Amino acid sequence: MNILAVGAHFDDVELGCSGTLAKHVESRDKVFVYVATNSEFSNHNNIQIRDKKVALKESEKALKIIGINKLFLGDFKTLEIEFNEALNKDLIKIIEKYKIDLIYTHWSDDVHHDHRAVARSSLHCGRHVKNLLCYRSNWYSSDKVFDANYFVDISNFWKIKKLAIKCHKSELTRVYNKWLDFWEHEAKNNGLRIGVKYAEAFQLIKSVK
Repeated sequence: MNILAVGAHFDDVELGCSGTLAKHVESRDKVFVYVATNSEFSNHNNIQIRDKKVALKESEKALKIIGINKLFLGDFKTLEIEFNEALNKDLIKIIEKYKIDLIYTHWSDDVHHDHRAVARSSLHCGRHVKNLLCYRSNWYSSDKVFDANYFVDISNFWKIKKLAIKCHKSELTRVYNKWLDFWEHEAKNNGLRIGVKYAEAFQLIKSVK
């Protein structure tokens, strides 16, 4: 099976579905990752918060731990992604060239503008892909409820996910390491829902067998 995980920024895939991707790798599926931006951004005072070179280096290390086959990089600016033909072309090229069978992407009702745009493009470009699931990579509340209706047991892959998240040292410093606690609690709570130690939750858009 050929898998494509789509993220707006470096760290999104790691937070949202890296345990599941590691499980695909162990099953010898081919796993590709597309990240739309270089993830560099500044705050409202024009102070740089994240450096693109550091972000790329951290993500490459994380994705190596997961064991993916290939990373594709988009050329969009952080906080400025729109649902447009340039983004669609990036995704369609990968989907067609690598005959993608399953897509993991952002939840379309995420509060982050970039996440929503990437989700919308994934749904559009993946309309002929048989399997499509949405993940959460954001801990903020939305005006919609994430409909977790598909779960993956990652009990044997939680350590890989944790190591992948820890590679993003610059972002962990910014959030005072709270990501580690939040996503471990999420994985444990998801696990309780299906009777395992750790799990990742998804919103299933479609699945064709």
